[in-house]
Amino acid sequence: MISTLRKRHQTIVSNKKRRYSSRTRKRRTSKRGRCVLIIGVAAFFILLCCVIVSFIVRNNRDNTVQAQKILPKLSIQTKLIQKNKYSRPEIALKKVKGVVIHYTANPGTDAEDNRNYFNNLPKLNAGKQKATYASSHFVIGLEGQIVQCIPLNEIAYASNGRNYDTISIECCHPGKDGKFNNTTYQALIELVSYLCLKYDLTKEQVIRHYDVTGKLCPLYFVKHEDEWNQLKDKIEKNCQTISES
Repeated sequence: MISTLRKRHQTIVSNKKRRYSSRTRKRRTSKRGRCVLIIGVAAFFILLCCVIVSFIVRNNRDNTVQAQKILPKLSIQTKLIQKNKYSRPEIALKKVKGVVIHYTANPGTDAEDNRNYFNNLPKLNAGKQKATYASSHFVIGLEGQIVQCIPLNEIAYASNGRNYDTISIECCHPGKDGKFNNTTYQALIELVSYLCLKYDLTKEQVIRHYDVTGKLCPLYFVKHEDEWNQLKDKIEKNCQTISES
């Protein structure tokens, strides 16, 4: 009888120990799981913070480099044309990937004449079935004056399929052959050099309207490929000279 009671007591004690051990293991497993979850969440937020900090540092560094760029001083006459759907639609130019050179195709006209033409397009298009859309960021005159017509953060209606990512420059010329006089030519080199340095462009990103659409523009530099290549070489050399000064 005593032996039986002792066995029952041992069995009860053993069962209690097993139940206690099982509950302990569950609590430990649960606690371990919570710790792993907390560590995982903490690691995620640390990684996220590192990514954000890295982005901020890189952005600040890029801005500092931009601020430290040596840009030539240019005499630019800012005469923005009025906002309108035909020549200044106020569409954002988000990224500059090139500069497009044009000629006005109006021999003997000057920078202000062509700027005013763009500005008056709303009146000139009145009553027309087929409207004209045209403009340019800059016009260089016969005396080398540089007139800015469109802000550099807006597109111009100049280069067809490349309006969205390029700066356009119209150049005045005295004759029908489209050849720029020396004063206009030198001002073009200075302006394009400025834009190349400002937007980190190479001479290969300086193109003609012809290279976009096949239009004979700028006429002289389409017919004289060697002269076009010389112009780009002079722009590259001028950029190097400015950077090294």
